[in-house]
Amino acid sequence: MKKIMPIIILSAIPFCPTYAQNFAPIHAETHNSFTCLKTNEEEIAALFDRWNAALATLDPNEVTAQYAEDAVLLATLSDKPRSNHEEIKDYFVHFLQKKPQGKIDRRMISIGCNTASDTGVYTFTVHEKGKTKQVQARYSFVYEYDDDQWLIEHHHSSLMPEQFFKAAKHSK
Repeated sequence: MKKIMPIIILSAIPFCPTYAQNFAPIHAETHNSFTCLKTNEEEIAALFDRWNAALATLDPNEVTAQYAEDAVLLATLSDKPRSNHEEIKDYFVHFLQKKPQGKIDRRMISIGCNTASDTGVYTFTVHEKGKTKQVQARYSFVYEYDDDQWLIEHHHSSLMPEQFFKAAKHSK
């Protein structure tokens, strides 16, 4: 019984009125001050245009600025997941050498509370070794509204399976 009593007392502490009183206002204050930004599909679609315009500058800093500090980039032309600005910038230093410009082929936009996603298929025009190529890929952007701006929280891009298998077949 002597060993059980301290356990009972310690487990009862969270239910004491004074303990609960110390934490109740914090939760209520946080909950009451949280608001969802009103947005629409056109505003979310324009975020891709903003990112594409940053690509056109050919400045990796401009492109990286479109991403949140803790963003994740799963890029088309890299096996390495990138999860901070330094790694994201490193990817774009190399990718921007191809002078890429994207065009949305089809998309689906979903809007939540201070988050939005834009998912679909895009085609990039890239320049390599004096040639211009069109590369189609699947994409997803997840945006988060933070510090009075929309930033990319997650970006995934991958070649269309048909292109992947076609490229593998030609490399043999």
